[in-house]
Formats: sequence, structure tokens, C-alpha cells
Amino acid sequence: MATATTYGARAHARAQEGTRTETMPVVPAADWPAPPCEAGHLVWAETVAGGNYTHRVLARGTELRLTDVRGDACAHLLLYAADRPWERLNAADTVKVQWNAYLGEGVLLLSDQGRVLASVVADTSGRHDALCGTSTLVRNTARYGDGTPQSPSPAGRELFKLAAAKNGLEPRDLPPSLSFFQGVEVRDDGTLDFTGSAGPGADITLRAEQDVTVLIANVPHPADPRADYVSTPLEVLAWRAAPTRPGDPLWEATPEGRRAFLNTAEFLTARGLA
Repeated sequence: MATATTYGARAHARAQEGTRTETMPVVPAADWPAPPCEAGHLVWAETVAGGNYTHRVLARGTELRLTDVRGDACAHLLLYAADRPWERLNAADTVKVQWNAYLGEGVLLLSDQGRVLASVVADTSGRHDALCGTSTLVRNTARYGDGTPQSPSPAGRELFKLAAAKNGLEPRDLPPSLSFFQGVEVRDDGTLDFTGSAGPGADITLRAEQDVTVLIANVPHPADPRADYVSTPLEVLAWRAAPTRPGDPLWEATPEGRRAFLNTAEFLTARGLA
């Protein structure tokens, strides 16, 4: 189809309607094949290419499942309270408050206000990281020759800047991120071992405990020792569900977690949101 004229370009563009590629958002999300819930409950369905990013605002109670499709995705994650982005994911508090440097089922993702932004309700990977953050322009340029967003080897922080800008946030609003599907372990001497991936098909499910803005960059882990920039597709699905309530095993699992949930409930109740 000729595209040399405006009419030809328009006809070509319109002919693409309904085309499905391997990595793209599916709109409406209910059209996703074999959704993990009732089709009408699915609110986000997307496959993010390696070296790309995505973002979305999710309602409280929404469950978000990330899947490492081919075994070399690495989902770097940032969370913000949707209507007050100064309350945001605090990786350091997530680790120290829960006495645990390793992410997995039962871990709460905490804000700097001692409240729960999201909880991990399922995990088949076990290869995650709360210590290293994401890659930077300087490091990717040194390792791969370039780290800009449009390059073959974009850095996670550069992609986060783009996702942040689309949600009214600036580079100074980017705290250290968490990463899923490419892990590290801490040795006795304090150095880190890169553990890599659990393989294709591993997934992790988060539950939003407040309305949250989600930023995701799918780029190699900064500790990945491979010389090549290796990053494969990440599946992102989210569906309507319910937030964690008192009496749920997750709420009652630890004194620290219980206090974080109580802090969250008190805040939301005062605002008429719970």
C-alpha cells in the first residue's frame, strides 16, 4: 500500500486496526486470550518488550501479575500513592522494617510513611532483588556503548524518567527501585552473587493496598555479568480484586506487617476510602 500521500498513509494506518503483535498493550484488556480472572475484571493486559517500559494507575485491591515469558525479563518496579506521589516505594524500609532483604510471597512493599503500597501474594520465581536498583545511563554507556532510551541498550533509570514524566513526575521523584525475575544473594563478606532467572514462565503477583501509580522498566539487571544486553518480553496483567483485610494471614503474619497495615487502614479510613 502506497504511503507517499496523506491519503495513502491514512489508508495504511487504518488497515492496521486489529493487528496484534508480540509486545503491545491489548485494549480492551478483556480481549486478552485466556485471562486469569473473569474477562470483565481484567483492567490491564500488555506484553512489554525487552528494553522498554510501561506505566498505569491501579485502584486499591487490584492484583497485578508479572510473568517472565522467556526467562530473561527483569521487571524494575516503582510505586507511588496515586494522588500524592510524595508517598512512594521505599526499598530500604521495605527491607529493614521486615527484617528481610529478599522479596517473595508474603513481603509487603512499604512507603516512606510506614504504610503498605502493595503486597506480594504469590511468587513462582524467587529470583528478585531489593538492593541494587536499576541501570543508569553512565553504566550502560560504559558496558554496552549507549544507555539512552532510543538506543539498543536503554538504561532503566532513563526509561523510568519517561514513565515518570507521563505521570507528572520528575527525575528527582525516582527513588531506588525493586527488581523481579533476576536476583542477587548476599555473601557472608557482604558482596553480591547474581543468581539470574528462574526460567521461562515464572510469575509474581502483587496486590495494590492503596490506589497506586505503577512504573515498570524491563531491562537487564545491573549485576547481570553477560557482555550482551539481554532482555526478553514481560507479560503484565492486572484485574479487579479486593485489598487485604484484618484476619487475612498476610495481615496477621508479623507484628511489623500488622502495624504497616494498621497505618494504612487508619489513613484510608480518615479519608473515607476504607
